Amino acid sequence: MKRLWMLSVAVLLVPGLAAQEPLPPRGRPDSAEAERLRAQIEERFAQRVQRELRLTPDQATKLRASQERFGTRRRALMRQQIERRMALQDQMQPVVAANGDSVKKLMDGFQAGRAEMFKIEQDEDREMAGYLTPVQRARYQMMRQRLLERVNEMREQRRGRMGPGAGGGGRGGMRPPGGRSWRAAAS
Repeated sequence: MKRLWMLSVAVLLVPGLAAQEPLPPRGRPDSAEAERLRAQIEERFAQRVQRELRLTPDQATKLRASQERFGTRRRALMRQQIERRMALQDQMQPVVAANGDSVKKLMDGFQAGRAEMFKIEQDEDREMAGYLTPVQRARYQMMRQRLLERVNEMREQRRGRMGPGAGGGGRGGMRPPGGRSWRAAAS
């Protein structure tokens, strides 16, 4: 249940984090539960944002529309990044020689995905600038950042309880160039 909750938070609200937890395959019973939890968390977060930022009803409506539109784009991109990460992990198996062309294509895809994620963030912020004040936008970003940090803390606590490699940490502790985790690289 905690994993579904964290997945729901990550997929909905935290741009780079959704790529860190595998999404349940479509059609699995977990999918309906994850979607229900995600909707519940989205509603609670929206209420908190509206209250703390003192949004007008018009601002709240526009923010929800932006969150849904950009969240849809973000989730689709994160799914692509997860697929790239899994394909790269398959290429990098210790006993199998990696195909250099495939690895290059996957690494280029990661770069393009990161650039696209940045563009999504810019587009979302530009749109929010049309109906939120600069102070409201900054506070909103801070709230999202705090949520990200909290989810990361929960993930680290879970890993500590479950031991190394638990919680979908990847195969063999591989790291992309720069020492970042594949999860961070996929965002």
